[in-house]
Amino acid sequence: MNLLEIQNLKVHFPVRKGLLGRGKEFVHAVDGVTFNIAPGETLGLVGESGCGKTTLGRAVIQLVPSTHGRILFNGEDISRLSATDLRSRRQRFQMIFQDPYSSLNPRLTVLECIGEALDIHRLAPDRAARRERVDKLLKDVGLDPSHADRYPHEFSGGQRQRIGIARALAVQPQLIVCDEPVSALDVSVQAQIINLLKDLQDAHGLAYLFVAHDLAVVEHISHRILVMYLGRIVEEGESKSLCRSPLHPYTRSLLSAVPVVDPDSKRSRIFLAGDVPSPIHPPSGCPFHPRCPMAEGRCKTEVPQLKSIGSDRTVACHLFP
Repeated sequence: MNLLEIQNLKVHFPVRKGLLGRGKEFVHAVDGVTFNIAPGETLGLVGESGCGKTTLGRAVIQLVPSTHGRILFNGEDISRLSATDLRSRRQRFQMIFQDPYSSLNPRLTVLECIGEALDIHRLAPDRAARRERVDKLLKDVGLDPSHADRYPHEFSGGQRQRIGIARALAVQPQLIVCDEPVSALDVSVQAQIINLLKDLQDAHGLAYLFVAHDLAVVEHISHRILVMYLGRIVEEGESKSLCRSPLHPYTRSLLSAVPVVDPDSKRSRIFLAGDVPSPIHPPSGCPFHPRCPMAEGRCKTEVPQLKSIGSDRTVACHLFP
């Protein structure tokens, strides 16, 4: 049984227009996404900035309300729950935010930042048990427990992200949404955080939805990868297979931008024409066709559906019958 099942999820934000703001249009941030995550699995989610990755991640754990579709967590549709019922379920899914500098309350000590989750879900019977649990969490993420009485501004970016990871782990979740957790960090620190996440997954049986724009990082940590463009999934597949032999033209262009260590590599960069279209007025047909170097006539009028290609790949492209 899957831990998480997303069925035709849509997230549309209303936008006022006109001099008096009487007109209304909608930003199609997420536009009909379906996928699943098994227990203990890491699903990577990649795409350009503005394609809807973060909105999708936040909608999965209902930090952003969905417009349409179902979000089944352990078989229960959490998108239909009341605020009170949803709060009681939040112990099972948490989030690690992108910016370690703004995601921690500067007025709280590390002990209070992490201990707050324990208090809300009543996971520590007394102050001594609370402190013991926080100390263990800090050890688990590679920090000294004696630093629990310090404030966030006293730590580096990498250390702050470790605190954010400890806070997410505090309630013993089954799923953690990682919203570009290493993009704001130095390259050397990125590797440390990625390895830490993998070690914690092995130790606690965690499932991750790992959101990023760097395919090299996603390939290293993920079991499967979703490629997202303008609110839609355009390709899905096993991590190594997808990165070794991308099928969708958009996936190929993303991979061509990944730096290659080998100076003799013959891989050429694929440059896309134009900019990402507006999510308020997405193109007709395939959303990628205005920038696709392989677009055909039907691409302008027919929306491609995800089709299975082989045993481990699905692609939304008219080039694959």
